[in-house]
Amino acid sequence: MTSTLNQPDRLLRLPDLKPITGMGRTLTYGEIKRGRFPKPVKLGRLSAWPESEVLAWIEARKAERSAA
Repeated sequence: MTSTLNQPDRLLRLPDLKPITGMGRTLTYGEIKRGRFPKPVKLGRLSAWPESEVLAWIEARKAERSAA
């Protein structure tokens, strides 16, 4: 997915995720296992998450809060 400026979707590593989501490694991978967080893109041994998917996940959490 690309942004409106036709820039490629940035891949976020785990240290980049923590300030955005507030979740550490254990919680992040637990939520992935439960199907409640986007799966990472595997880059060899490394994992990264498309920024657009993480931001969409955050927006969905906000929408759930508003609907409750």
